[in-house]
Amino acid sequence: MGQQSVTFRKHFTFSLLVAFVLTLFPQWGVAATVSTRSLTARKKSQKVSEAPRARKRLSRLSRSRPRATRVGRTGTRRRRYHERFTASSFVDDKFESDSTAGEDPVVRQAAIDALGNMNGTVLAIEPTSGRVLAMVNQKLALSSGAQPCSTIKLSVALAALSEDLITKDTEIALGRRSRMNLTTALAHSNNAYFEALGRRLGFEKVSFYAHQYGLGELAGYHIPGEQLGTYPQEEISSKLGGVGKMCSFGEGISMTPLQLGAMVSAIANGGTLYYLQHPSSAEEVASFEPRVKRHLDIAPIIPEISDGMAAAVSYGTARSLRVNFNEEEILGKTGTCSRAGTRYGWFASYAKTDVGRIVVVVFLQGGRPTFGPKAAEISGRMYRSLYDHSFFAGRPTDTADAKPLGSTQP
Repeated sequence: MGQQSVTFRKHFTFSLLVAFVLTLFPQWGVAATVSTRSLTARKKSQKVSEAPRARKRLSRLSRSRPRATRVGRTGTRRRRYHERFTASSFVDDKFESDSTAGEDPVVRQAAIDALGNMNGTVLAIEPTSGRVLAMVNQKLALSSGAQPCSTIKLSVALAALSEDLITKDTEIALGRRSRMNLTTALAHSNNAYFEALGRRLGFEKVSFYAHQYGLGELAGYHIPGEQLGTYPQEEISSKLGGVGKMCSFGEGISMTPLQLGAMVSAIANGGTLYYLQHPSSAEEVASFEPRVKRHLDIAPIIPEISDGMAAAVSYGTARSLRVNFNEEEILGKTGTCSRAGTRYGWFASYAKTDVGRIVVVVFLQGGRPTFGPKAAEISGRMYRSLYDHSFFAGRPTDTADAKPLGSTQP
C-alpha cells in the first residue's frame, strides 16, 4: 500500500510540472523543443566543418569519372569519344639541314617566320613555272606523305565537274530536308556531299582523275630525297567507308605536300601540270627552264571550283587566314584528320593577284593544336609578310613559255 502511494505522488508531481510548462508556453511541445534545438545546432556545426572537404572530394570524383553518356532521340546511349594523341605539335628544329642556295630568300624567311615552332612544313611554288621558291623542313616535305584529309575534295570536285556530273550550283540531297551545292560544300568541307559525289563517280573514275592530277606519282623533277605517296589500286574496304571515305577524308591514300602543291598550281595557272623543280644553286636559278608534265583540260571548270575555294577563305573553314591578311584574294582548301595518335592539318592555297600568283602549301602534324584552320592561319601570316615586303609588285603575270619534258617543239 505504501509503495503505490509513492508511485502515485511521483506521477502527480510530473503532471503538475508538465501542466505548468504548457501554461507558460502553450505553443511549444516540450519534447519537440528539446529535439529541434539539438538537431539544428548539430546541422549547423556539420555544415561549417565538413563542406570544404566535401567539395574537394566531389571535385576529385568528378575528374576521375568517365564522361557521361548522352541519350539521343531514339533512346540509344552514346558515349563521347576523346581521341588521344601521342605526337607533338611543336619542335625546336631550325631546319639548318635544308638546301637553300637556290631558294628565294624573301619567301623562305616569310615561311620560317610564319611556321614558327609548329611541327610541319611550308612549300611555296611559282605556279607559272613549277619552280619551288622555298621548302621549309625539307625532310618532312619530301617524305612519303600522309592522309590528305579533306584536301582530296579538290580532286573529287574537278573529277565531278569534268564528267558533267555537277556544276557549282547543282544541289545534292544530303537528307530528307538538306541540300547543298559545290560552293557551299567546299567552303564548309562537307563530308556527306563529297561521299555522295564519290559514290556517283565510282572508284574507276575517281582514281583516273586523281592520277591525272598527279597523285600516286612523283611530283618533282630530280629532287633528291623525294618519296612517293600511295594511291590504292582498288576501292578500299566497305568497313573503312569505301569510295565515299576516299573522297571525303582521303582514306587509304597517302599524298605528299609536293603532289598537292603541283595540283593546286595547275588550278592556279589554268590547267598546266608542271614538274616541280627545286634549284640548288644560283646557277640553276639563272638557267631555270620550266618542264611540263601534261596539260589538263580543266580551264573551263576552274571558275566552278574557284568560288568554293574563295568561299572557304571568306567565310568557311579557312577564314582564320583573314585574321592576318585581307589585301589580296586568296583561294584554298583545308584538311584535318588523324591516324595512329597523330593529327594532320593541311592547307593548300594560292594568291590571286593582278601582278602574279604564288601557291602555298602548309602541312602540320602533331596533337590537338594541329588542324586545318591552324595551317590556314600560318598561310595568312606568310602572305602578310610577302605583301609587306612587296613580293607581288612587278612580278610577271603571263604563264611561262614551257614545253613538255622531252618535247622537240620550239
